[in-house]
Amino acid sequence: MSEPAPDAWQQRIAAAFVEACRDELAAPKPGNVHVFADGHRMTTADFELSAAAAAGPLTAAGARVGQRILGAVEATFAAVGSNTNLGIVLLCAPLAAAAEPAPHDLRTALVKVLGALDWEDAELAFRAIVRALPAGLGHAERFDVFAPATVSLREAMAEAAGRDRIALQYATGFADIFERGVPALAAGLAVSLDRRFAVLSAYLGFLAAFPDSHILRKHGAAAAEQVCRDAAQLGERVQTAHRLDDVLPAVLAWDAELKQAGINPGTSADLTVATLFAHRLRTILPTARNSD
Repeated sequence: MSEPAPDAWQQRIAAAFVEACRDELAAPKPGNVHVFADGHRMTTADFELSAAAAAGPLTAAGARVGQRILGAVEATFAAVGSNTNLGIVLLCAPLAAAAEPAPHDLRTALVKVLGALDWEDAELAFRAIVRALPAGLGHAERFDVFAPATVSLREAMAEAAGRDRIALQYATGFADIFERGVPALAAGLAVSLDRRFAVLSAYLGFLAAFPDSHILRKHGAAAAEQVCRDAAQLGERVQTAHRLDDVLPAVLAWDAELKQAGINPGTSADLTVATLFAHRLRTILPTARNSD
């Protein structure tokens, strides 16, 4: 299989990102925005516009990871005027950079990208985070995003890993994505032709496995842990159903309940997009040896 020309390859990476965002929006993810129900004063159109705006900067040829992050956040604000995708951008920028040389193994390439991050990447990412100003963002004793960067982006993320699941990915080589999300998505795709079913399965897998960082910041540990338990119960029903329509009423009922309470599992949704992006990248990489 011949490798595509550089410009065509960048376009394919960008398309994979937009398609991942669309796949995530198409699935009924309880508590999060999707085509079945908007929520939290945001609409699916906001996220579609954000994905289209962020795709170019996120996949810019030769750009450092920090510049991809800042460029994507700035483009998003220009398009929709709010923070809709900071977590998605933080996760997908290193993946896009890792895919750029069309590697034989995406995760190995990603680990190399993460290891090469420096203080300038941190400085640019800090600017993006402050620009987005996510809910619950406060000051940190070490490596505060409101202060000039003094360490690499990976070191800064490692410092925050205990309180933020997205930061943890930088310290673990995206373990949640490659060891939990991608296998769950693949398992869902193996039993159902409905891609929405597989995306829901992966999302619930994240939501059941650990307290969602976004819920923790806004609502505390008790609420986050209750959502984990509820997600585990619903996940069991999904696993035995093998068809979205069989569980859709229960999924949408819980979705309405979470949104009524103002609970948004945003981190689990961000991890789901990154899972979809990694999965799509692996399917388009020009080698059959790019295995799990």
